[in-house]
Amino acid sequence: MPIGSLYHHDSIHCQKSEIIFGLKATQVNIIPERKLTMLGPGQYVADRTEGITRVKDLPVPRILRRSCNYPHRRCPQCGQRASRRRTFTRRLHDWGDWQSGRPCELRLTYSQHHCPECGAYFPADQFQWAEPKSHYTRRVVELAIRLVVEDGLPYRAASWHLWRDHRVFVPFATLQKWVEAGGQRALAAIPTEYLDEVLAHFSGYVVVDELYDGPFCVLSLVDPGQERRLMYEVLDQKPTQADILRFFQAFQGQLAARGLRVQGITTDNSPLYATPIQQVFGPVPHQACQFHLIIDLTRAVLHAGAHLRKQLAAQLPTFPCGRPQAHQKKQRQRKQQQQAYLTELFTHRYLWVQHGLTPAEKKTVARLSRGQRALRLLRDIMDGVYRLFDRRCRRATALGKLTRLRRRVRHFKSFGRTLQSGLSAHLENAFWFLEDPHLPATSNAVERKNRRFRKMQKTVYRVRTKAHLKQRIALDMVRESRAKSRDQTIKTLHQARQK
Repeated sequence: MPIGSLYHHDSIHCQKSEIIFGLKATQVNIIPERKLTMLGPGQYVADRTEGITRVKDLPVPRILRRSCNYPHRRCPQCGQRASRRRTFTRRLHDWGDWQSGRPCELRLTYSQHHCPECGAYFPADQFQWAEPKSHYTRRVVELAIRLVVEDGLPYRAASWHLWRDHRVFVPFATLQKWVEAGGQRALAAIPTEYLDEVLAHFSGYVVVDELYDGPFCVLSLVDPGQERRLMYEVLDQKPTQADILRFFQAFQGQLAARGLRVQGITTDNSPLYATPIQQVFGPVPHQACQFHLIIDLTRAVLHAGAHLRKQLAAQLPTFPCGRPQAHQKKQRQRKQQQQAYLTELFTHRYLWVQHGLTPAEKKTVARLSRGQRALRLLRDIMDGVYRLFDRRCRRATALGKLTRLRRRVRHFKSFGRTLQSGLSAHLENAFWFLEDPHLPATSNAVERKNRRFRKMQKTVYRVRTKAHLKQRIALDMVRESRAKSRDQTIKTLHQARQK
């Protein structure tokens, strides 16, 4: 909204040399007291160009003239001096004028030269303004790519953002072409410059996981010490052990070229990784993600609780239809109480798998478990599972606790098989982190790297291709490499504002 529109026609007009807040002012409009309540930050104001349907109603571009017209230039092929042959004018779209709200159009005049030695025709260098055959200045292209890569805006939203805040219109199809071209350049820099930088501070531990996106699968390998993605691969089918083996061999080749080795690997509870890890990296600790295993156990406990509730519901007495008889009154009341108990048991079923109960929640569990030994056992099993991952004990101690827990579960044949699936042999691989404090117990590092990808799946990745996914992930890796520089700039700006 223009500043002048905030003032009303019935504002009090202050004459020359009048003192306002201790300062002299000339021709100042003072807003009446009844209007002051409408001012202040936090008002959502629409852009003044919204709703325009006619081209002639759009803001008129401001013409700026720039020159790359030179009498002589050096030939890029033979290095001889070449004289000017003719001149041309090039139209470029640039950032708009924020004061007037008008777009800017550059009229760039450049010279064409002819080399008498080799006979080549070449234009004067315009690299500082725009790329060859481009209709936009270089800074417009750089800003558009940053909006998509850093801010995660969809192409259509980024196109409106450029017009609203910078008064330069870029079609979303053109934005997609720019981002894909930037992704190709970033993809070429990953095996060389990026890996040289990130592997210079390699912690020795990696976290591996796969991410599914429609028909594609993204294999990611992350360094948990730096929270940086080291390598990735996009597959167009469900991964197999051969794909995992090839992926690990490529990463091992990069480590061997730099004299590095892997000291520990963390994966989820997938059977794809065990054999390739042994073949490529040798006998290194293979940590199974703690959260993935706890999720399996939680599902098993909840399934056992549901089976127990069904058994209790089957024991409820049944009565014929019709008006209740007098001698059945107490029986019906008892049935209603039992149904209320089952409803409350279903409502508080999460208390049997929750980690860390409050005193009030413990009282609720004790009240609902009164007279039900199986319910108390389910809660004791979850408490025992959480105690397995206590870092104060060693791996041998955790394995002993796991053996006793399995032995206790076998006594209950009603749901023992359900819990045995959660207490599988894969659980023994979840205790390697107790021996090595630097080995991550979970795969949260790679999940955090995939979170940005999942967030943009429904917005940015409307057109999904294998090449496009590889380019966007490469751009995201380059963005992460500049995170410290951006944080340092923000810190410096805060320091400057405090002075």
